[in-house]
Amino acid sequence: MDEKLSERIGEAARHLQESHEDIEATLQSAVEVTLASIEGCDAVGLSMVLKRRQIETVAATDTMVRIADQLQYELEEGPCLGVLWERAVMRSGDLEHDERWPSWGPRVVKETEARSIMSFALFTNADHLVALNLYSRSADAFDDLALAEGMSIAAQISIAVSAAQKWDVMSQGLVSRTVIGQATGILMERYDLDPVKAFSVMTRMSNDGNIKLRILAAQIVANRAESKRDVL
Repeated sequence: MDEKLSERIGEAARHLQESHEDIEATLQSAVEVTLASIEGCDAVGLSMVLKRRQIETVAATDTMVRIADQLQYELEEGPCLGVLWERAVMRSGDLEHDERWPSWGPRVVKETEARSIMSFALFTNADHLVALNLYSRSADAFDDLALAEGMSIAAQISIAVSAAQKWDVMSQGLVSRTVIGQATGILMERYDLDPVKAFSVMTRMSNDGNIKLRILAAQIVANRAESKRDVL
């Protein structure tokens, strides 16, 4: 890998890791960084396994990615699926004739003009399987150098995505605690309760109504805000 590209990847990785963006913004930044970093690459996407093994394209630089990915999901065939389930790296410079994907290859060439692909598994956490997919409209677009560069970027993105996932969880926890505190204060004021009793009332309402405490708290806060607007 040449020195300038290595510096660019390092700078992009630092940005991803230090930005404290939410997970959606981090994923989109990741595909844009990859597109700008790999020569011959025309489009980049990230695929994630959600609940019940459902796969979704969660970030993309071009509609070409979404069409190509969706064909993989529908046909249950393609390099993205291979790296997700087998945790491998896959590359092809002739999708139309690649024997590994006899249905998907010709279809994707016809519908998107994509002829080359590289796919990498991202090692984030056990809860999310993620694949990085790089497409090119040129045949044999990705040589060994591009493969090495792609692996380097995939490793950096894995770190950034893991950090963003942790930041998202922390942020959601902070928001939940703040809303629960606000709701407790509203019940204290409305019913002249001390903090312990107000929280106990809210907990009982949560259990009786089979509703999560943070959701109930948000409803209490929202109703209070609505009542204030009505008075004004």
